[in-house]
Amino acid sequence: MEITLFNSKGAAEAYIKTDDNNTIYLWSGNAVAYIENECIFGWNGKHLGWYINEVLYDLQELCVGFTRKTSPVACYAEPAKYAKYAKYAKYARYAPYARPALSNGMSQSSLQDFLKTGK
Repeated sequence: MEITLFNSKGAAEAYIKTDDNNTIYLWSGNAVAYIENECIFGWNGKHLGWYINEVLYDLQELCVGFTRKTSPVACYAEPAKYAKYAKYAKYARYAPYARPALSNGMSQSSLQDFLKTGK
C-alpha cells in the first residue's frame, strides 16, 4: 500500500510504501527515508523528524508534510509516479531525539528539501 505525502501547498511530493518497510520515496522514484516506529530516518541514518497521526514533523517540531486526510489545504490531483530506483544500503541509524511536544506551525523548509537531507 502507498500513502501519498503532500506539502503545505497541497502538492504531492512523496509517498510511503508501507509494504516495503515504510520506505519514503520522492515522486521521482528515489528512496530517501524510512519510518521506524514514529521516527523518520534518512537513508544516511540521521533522525529527520517524526510521523505522527499522518503528519510529518521536522526536528524543530513544525509540520512539514501531510496525508490527504490531514492536509490543512485542498490537495491537488496526484501526477503519475516515476519508476522506483534501486535502493542503496541503509547506514546505521543514529539514536533518535526524544519526542517533543509538537506544534501546528508550518516549517519553512519544503517537504522535498526535508526528505532530501536524509539522502
